[in-house]
Amino acid sequence: MSSNNAAPIFIKATSKRNGFTTLLLGVAGLLISTLWLSFAPDWLFLAGIFLTSASLVTMLVGWFKLREPDHSIEISPSRILYHHRRGNWEIYWDNIQRIDCPRIQQGMEQVELEAVGFRLKSYAPFMHRVSPRLATHLLMEQRPLLIHSHDKNCATGDCFNQEMFDDKQYVLEDGKTLTGVKAMLANRMSHLRQRLGYDIYISAADLDRSPMEFVHFMRQCQQTRPTETQVVVE
Repeated sequence: MSSNNAAPIFIKATSKRNGFTTLLLGVAGLLISTLWLSFAPDWLFLAGIFLTSASLVTMLVGWFKLREPDHSIEISPSRILYHHRRGNWEIYWDNIQRIDCPRIQQGMEQVELEAVGFRLKSYAPFMHRVSPRLATHLLMEQRPLLIHSHDKNCATGDCFNQEMFDDKQYVLEDGKTLTGVKAMLANRMSHLRQRLGYDIYISAADLDRSPMEFVHFMRQCQQTRPTETQVVVE
């Protein structure tokens, strides 16, 4: 990376791929099921219903794939920009303390989760940028992480519920007080930092390679930024 004017790198999520093909398969299946129900004998009627249901589900999956942005992540010399149909968030390189895959203890071993974690130096730049709509989605998406990191030694057994719905006010480093869904997200980030060591997480479904490979790639970008040429990762 040799210039702040370098073109960004675009990452296309694996979950985005084959959206049109999936939708087309669903439409074809629905047409076949219509003919099936029209001309098949009565004893095959139930099979036709199953085919119709599967076709509708396939169409729905394809539709949701097409609704997602073309690229899930945009990496520029100054920041990482995450794209979602509910909004965007951004993390500036200067605000990143650490990038790695979160791990949990299972028995005697540490197991890597299917996600990439970012530990921030300050919550303020991130929280000012994220929209309430995307914040709500992140709260839902991060529930499995909170479950994975649940404190089994909690004396009352109510710790999980308190962390899941922690909506108390949160004061940022710049003095601004967050309320509502943004306060819930900031509190959730704090809880996940205590348990897993990171604040923001990108699911493996939003990547174009394995989480650990993406971690190595991000570290290379961080060390060698800015980039020189635009690369579109398919």
